[in-house]
Amino acid sequence: MNAAEQATNLELASNIATVVNLFKFEFPDAKSDLKPWKNDPETRELVDPDSIDIGFHFPGISKSWRSRSILIQIRFYQDPINNSRRAIGVEVAGFDHRGEAWRLSTVDNWSIVGASSPSDEIEDKLKQICRQILEVFNKSSE
Repeated sequence: MNAAEQATNLELASNIATVVNLFKFEFPDAKSDLKPWKNDPETRELVDPDSIDIGFHFPGISKSWRSRSILIQIRFYQDPINNSRRAIGVEVAGFDHRGEAWRLSTVDNWSIVGASSPSDEIEDKLKQICRQILEVFNKSSE
C-alpha cells in the first residue's frame, strides 16, 4: 500500500521518513515517491494492505543499479493473539524500461534474482538499508 496512505499516525509517518532518509543518504540522486501505486481498481486489487510501499526514481538509467526506478515494500504481520505488528521482511525491486529487472527479498536468502542485477557495491548497500529498515519498524515492538 502506498506509504502516503499508511502514514496514519506520528510513529508510522516518522518511520517512513526515516526510511526515505536512509535511502537518500546513500543515494542522494534518487527522488522519493510515497505513492508508487496508481489509484485505479485493477491496481487496488494487487496492493498488499499489510505493506508500506515506497518508490525511488533516478534521473536516468543507473549502470550500477541497472534500473531506473526502485520499489521498496516493507511487509508486516499483525499477531492476532497479542495484537502486535512487526515488520517481517523487505522486498526491493529494480525496474527499467522493460519492467522488473531484478528483485531482492529478505524473507529467504537475501539474494538478488532477475534478468540483471545491480553492482556488488549497490547490493551490499541495499542489504544494509534493508537491515536498518527492519530495525526502524521493529524497535518499538521489542
